[in-house]
Amino acid sequence: MSGMTLLGLRVVVEVARRGSFTAAAEVLGYTQSAVSRQVGAMETAAGGPLFERGARGVRPTPAGEALLRHAGQVVAHVEAAELEIAGLRDRLAGRLVVGAYPTAAAALVPSAVARLRAAHPALAVSLGEAGSPALLRRLRAGRLEVAVIAVGDGLPDYDLTGLVVEQVPGQRGMGVAVADDHPFARQSEVDVAQLADQVWVVGVGKEGEPQFGAWPTLADPVVGHEARSWPTRFGLVKAGLGITVLPGLAAGTAPRGVTWVPVRDPELVWGRRTVALTRPDRSDAAGAFVRALRG
Repeated sequence: MSGMTLLGLRVVVEVARRGSFTAAAEVLGYTQSAVSRQVGAMETAAGGPLFERGARGVRPTPAGEALLRHAGQVVAHVEAAELEIAGLRDRLAGRLVVGAYPTAAAALVPSAVARLRAAHPALAVSLGEAGSPALLRRLRAGRLEVAVIAVGDGLPDYDLTGLVVEQVPGQRGMGVAVADDHPFARQSEVDVAQLADQVWVVGVGKEGEPQFGAWPTLADPVVGHEARSWPTRFGLVKAGLGITVLPGLAAGTAPRGVTWVPVRDPELVWGRRTVALTRPDRSDAAGAFVRALRG
């Protein structure tokens, strides 16, 4: 039995699972002859046939069944050891929990997660979406390692004492989302004066959760609809029932049938920023995520 190998065990397990040398070869990426050689070597080591060949494929012999009862466990243990060793080589292993406000969760965070996972495949990243106040609470409570929030004009003055604050670059200006057949959709830019007679779809959320309303510098905007979620807002806009404020950062999240157009407004100084927050004792994985987020 000393002639048995891990490769041979893997081949035997796969042949038994697939019921065919050909199918096992396809899964393993080997030629059929290579699979046959491995099975032959294992049968020599076992002192007898491991499979019965028939018109409908192969099935294990009693000796094959005895070997398979142990081979599957051996292969599973070795694969688990390989994963654990890979994790030791890559310090960024395990699970990282990240939270982001909806716009960032849709427009910024996914690409950062993809870059991080490509560089550190042993690291699993879990993303949760919530409003900035809730994210801050979770971060301080230790339920998140990274919180991506919005700060600045028109938003609460959050207490960030004791947290590491890093600005996320790549911000864009403000604009509006309109239906594709809206006159604004044919313009490269909209002047704020054109917004005066528009019907607005505005956000509504839990108490204390900031939401986009009508255009900030309009004196008396006409609010036609309130919606809690972006899909609902976009649905109302697509149906031609109003327009909605949409930061340029999230322009790419607009669905088919909805167009984002920047607004020219000399009176509007848009001081909102996206920042990544971590605790001072953050893990290496949290630091790597923030670097990926910042590009």
